[in-house]
Amino acid sequence: MKHFIALLLPALFLLASCRGAGGQLASSSGGDTLALRYAENLTLVSYPDYTVATLRDPWDTLRTLHTYVLVPKDKALLRTLPSGTVIRVPLSKSLVYSAVHCGLVEELGASGQIGGVCDVKYMHRPFVQEGCRQGTIVDCGTSANPDIERIIDLRPDAILLSPYQNNNGYGRLSKLDIPLIECADYMETSALGRAEWMRFYGLLYGKSGYADSLFAQVEERYERLKNRALLSSTSYSLLADLKYGAVWYISGAYTPMGRLYEDACGRYAFADLKRSGAVPMSFEAVYDKAGESDIWIIKYNRPQDMTYDDLEAEYAGYARFKAFKERRVYGCNTARIPYYEETPFHPDRLLADMIQILHPEIQLEGGLQYFSLLQEGK
Repeated sequence: MKHFIALLLPALFLLASCRGAGGQLASSSGGDTLALRYAENLTLVSYPDYTVATLRDPWDTLRTLHTYVLVPKDKALLRTLPSGTVIRVPLSKSLVYSAVHCGLVEELGASGQIGGVCDVKYMHRPFVQEGCRQGTIVDCGTSANPDIERIIDLRPDAILLSPYQNNNGYGRLSKLDIPLIECADYMETSALGRAEWMRFYGLLYGKSGYADSLFAQVEERYERLKNRALLSSTSYSLLADLKYGAVWYISGAYTPMGRLYEDACGRYAFADLKRSGAVPMSFEAVYDKAGESDIWIIKYNRPQDMTYDDLEAEYAGYARFKAFKERRVYGCNTARIPYYEETPFHPDRLLADMIQILHPEIQLEGGLQYFSLLQEGK
């Protein structure tokens, strides 16, 4: 009898260790891992009755940020599933916080599956503006201060939002019993890595086949453009963005934008900043490092396109930069150009702009799509 108990205890311990919260199984065998070539913070494993999406914590890569178990609505919900947040797919009435993901959902042909949005004033897609006017899409306030009562009335089947480091949870949202899908694609370490997350979003909206095909097209064009840039004989140095308040947020080398500048064969002023995510710096620190950069690329949101006079009026110190003096500042007015809606999941389009700016001898069909040289003031 003692011998039997000695054999039984390890088996019971193993069984207990395989269970997560709520009595669900922590993992399953026999899954088919979907091949992801660039995304480092996302893993997708397909099983006969569900798919498990595991999001690695980009701020602590030894931890898991979130695990989702995607179960098709046309299949019965199994009594034992892997540990994680269960999402019934395809989503039919989602709340989407950002213009970035609204743009992708529309491109996937699933705009009718968005029931609510946040930050409407930054949503330039006609379907969003028209939906809000007609009441088919609910304006749920701002992402920083969502309207909880409207969200409760909407009863979305999931909320897509962007996580941040040390955000201390999501307040009342986390108590609504609505799945929160943490869209951490922006923390990937390459432009194609971020774009590859469209395959996850394709699974959420029942558009996985189209998403896979779309990503293959993006990847092929991106690699072709990257090879084109390698043949260029020019080599311009590059500074990007503007300061916000007293802080200038600089993209590290291991960010989608940092890698894109490298793939465009530009000499990014902060290529030696071996960091993922943005690093806050003072104006003087940026000027000391990048004041002599040949090219300066900025984004802004204004009713009218910015001029050199406007830029100097915004902050007099900007006029000290070499690119300002030599009139090599390229701007993108996001109030009228769908930069944020398109480029995160179409880095090939942004790469095409960067290559033409950094290598003027390369002129691509269609010219610049997002950026143009600033004009003189009147």
